[in-house]
Amino acid sequence: MGSPSQTPAAQRHSVEPTAIVYPLGLWIVMAVLAVINGIFRETVIIPRVGAYSGHLLSTALLVVAILAVSAGYFAYTAIDYTRTERLLVGMIWVVLTVGFEFLVGYLEGVPVSETVAQYDVFGGQVWIVVPLTLLVAPLLFGAYFAR
Repeated sequence: MGSPSQTPAAQRHSVEPTAIVYPLGLWIVMAVLAVINGIFRETVIIPRVGAYSGHLLSTALLVVAILAVSAGYFAYTAIDYTRTERLLVGMIWVVLTVGFEFLVGYLEGVPVSETVAQYDVFGGQVWIVVPLTLLVAPLLFGAYFAR
């Protein structure tokens, strides 16, 4: 976990590179699932239930997918994640997701104000649940399935 010369406290706060690299690959899987979810939302869900209900249902489906993928990973990984590493994984997943969202918006010509508006909980938006799930899932499942 850390070098033998480190104290146990220092070892608990060090970060192993593999503890970050593997979850990056997992984020790619989740990003692909999010794109598939978006296509499903636009082609199947919204035509049947409407835009707002479709947004709510699609967000819930994505949250379930994130939780399932995260649980599966942490249940079967051989890596013994520290709390610091789990928190870092969640933070990286959030930064990558929000960055990806703004990049795609920019490439599609969506104004930044419109992308930011997706985080307006008081305006009825629930998208914030996705980044929060990405942040919390490694902490939750990493601790639950700890070796």
